Parts: sequence; C-alpha cells; structure tokens
Amino acid sequence: MTVLEDRIEMAESIGELTLDTMFERLERMPVPEGYKVEIVEGNIFMSPQRETHWEIILGIVEQLRTRYPRKRVKSDVRVDYPGHLNGFASDVTLMAADAEKTSEGHSRHEDVEFVAEVISKGTAPNDYGPKKTAYAVAEVPVYLIADPYQGRCHVYTHPKDGDYATETKVAFGGDVDLTDTVVGLTIKTDEFPRD
Repeated sequence: MTVLEDRIEMAESIGELTLDTMFERLERMPVPEGYKVEIVEGNIFMSPQRETHWEIILGIVEQLRTRYPRKRVKSDVRVDYPGHLNGFASDVTLMAADAEKTSEGHSRHEDVEFVAEVISKGTAPNDYGPKKTAYAVAEVPVYLIADPYQGRCHVYTHPKDGDYATETKVAFGGDVDLTDTVVGLTIKTDEFPRD
C-alpha cells in the first residue's frame, strides 16, 4: 500500500474524504513535472503531457483567444463537477464572462461554457465515459474531444438529463463549426497532429 492509499483509507474511515482533502494530499506528493493530476469518480489519475497533446491544446487555446480574453480561457485548472469526487483539470475550459469563484477560490462548474479534452491512451475511457457524463450533468453547453489516435474530434452539444443529445464528428483537417453555440466560432483542426 502506498502512502497516499494509506492516507485516503484513513480519511475514508473517519469520514473526511473530500476533493479538497484529496487534492491537499496530492499537492504534498512528488508529482513528476509534466504530469496532470485529476480525480475522476474518486480515482486519482496522473497522465504525462505529450508533445502531440500539448500542440492540440495550444491550437484550441490560440483560437479561443481570438475571441475571448485570457482570464476566461483556462487549461489544467481544477473545477469540481457533479458526481462522486469529480475534480477535473480539463485540457481547455472556457468560463462565462460573469464567472464567480467558490469561497475556496475554485472555479464553479456552473460557469463553464466549453470544455475540450485531448485524448491520452491511459485516460481515454474517462474522457468518453465518466467525464462526458459529469459535463452533461453539469450542463456544460459544448464538450469537444480531440482524439489524435482516431484523427478526429467529437463534439457534444445540447446537454439534457445527464447526456448530450447531439454528437458531431469532424476528421482532423476539417473545421469544427461552433458558431451556433455559446462558443460562437469555428475551430480549425488542420494543424492538429495525429498519434
């Protein structure tokens, strides 16, 4: 058993297991540089940032920045989502213009207008599964998955009853038209690399 597992087991046994408790303990751990840490349904995931991953994230951020100020576009920033112990550090998050922080200083899921996740092999099931569900339950209007293994984007819109009513697939090289959504722009994918 690792030190973290031991601490989490102790916290569970005395009823203190919260996202804040888990993240506080993670902050004291020696997480390797270049790794992203998230908690999905109470499970801790650490994934390395690969060059392909970063290039797609940067491509999305640069395009969002043509329309939105820096303070509204986030990357790898913790937001707590509905469900059991869901503290995500999404690859790209667009916050509402009037977004507020929680009393603990965290961004609120109610203020998220757009999320983009870039698939990593080890955490892909999270992005297509529990994270997609959490984003839909939170009623995030637009959820984009960029999958460099498939060479395509999956765009989910119209959240309702814990799922997205609409899914659109766009092959890398095509344009992701979000002009009729809260995002209000088209994301070009012609420079997105494949794995």
